[in-house]
Amino acid sequence: MVTINKLGIVLEKTAHAFECEGVLNPAVIKVDDTIHLFYRAVTKDNYSTIGYCQLSAPMEVQSRNDTPLLYPQNEYEYQGLEDPRIVEIEGTYYLTYTAFDGINALGALATSTDLIHWQKQGIIVPKITYEEFNHFTQAEGTIREKYKRFNDYRNSHDKQDRKIFLWDKNLIFFPRKIDNKFCFLHRIKPDIQIVVAIEKLEDLTIAFWQNYFIHFDDYVVLTPKYDHEVSYIGSGCPPIETDEGWLIIYHGVHDTVKGYVYSACAALLDLNNPQKEIARLPYPLFFPEKEWELIGEVNNVCFPTGAVLEEDTLYIYYGAADERIAVASLSLKELLAELALNKN
Repeated sequence: MVTINKLGIVLEKTAHAFECEGVLNPAVIKVDDTIHLFYRAVTKDNYSTIGYCQLSAPMEVQSRNDTPLLYPQNEYEYQGLEDPRIVEIEGTYYLTYTAFDGINALGALATSTDLIHWQKQGIIVPKITYEEFNHFTQAEGTIREKYKRFNDYRNSHDKQDRKIFLWDKNLIFFPRKIDNKFCFLHRIKPDIQIVVAIEKLEDLTIAFWQNYFIHFDDYVVLTPKYDHEVSYIGSGCPPIETDEGWLIIYHGVHDTVKGYVYSACAALLDLNNPQKEIARLPYPLFFPEKEWELIGEVNNVCFPTGAVLEEDTLYIYYGAADERIAVASLSLKELLAELALNKN
């Protein structure tokens, strides 16, 4: 078992209107000696913006904005910007988030060169209905009952004035190009999928996505396997490059009589072929057990979204009970050794 140190809460909600209901699920990146947190800030009626603060050390807040850094400006995100993640690739910062319009939840992107000024690039995952998804995946006999169970939810919406798309969340870029091409993870329940070999974002055309779904099975990199993730899984922190492979810290979900339980999980993908899973922990990396993880806006949640590596210590930032941000630490060497014992 990997030794986990739960360091406690680093950020809580405040009296500021934009974050009075909760702060959670931050994007995290360290630049020079400063750790930057871009976090989901929730106000009344589950309306989300992205707040910002700086840390001088993994658990020490140095400064914190009292207004949102990013907020809804477009129709596709008018109900909120949720669950950001961030990487830096060749001098540009890629901040991905879930854009929610009240019905559709889809992965969107904003870019910056200085972490201050941001240019929204819009939704970059497919806008596809469940019927279209079903049509293209059935072309190769790919569609399975589990996708219908999680994604054919059009009848659950009273409003029919807008098109209902397949939810595509947890959009996360790899922190460098692979073979000079972009690569990112995304999630259509219940699995984690991957997009590889994109030279430029403009290549994500309707024709690209149609072909992608025809060969959908080829792009599923992680699927629920163990009891703690049996319901569904989703991308968590941006991939961490190690000598042994891409370390993936993701969330696994299982259903109980008291509702879903969200745990942090770990796996390794091949460095040169990240479509290939090479190892996975058969148990949660950590799970809700502290009061701040067990009770909140949504109970029983550890939702990892960002990490900072300092020498051998990996600090994992996670949403705790959908109300606050907490930090856990572990030895990277110890985690990789444990993964080595659990190769596929």
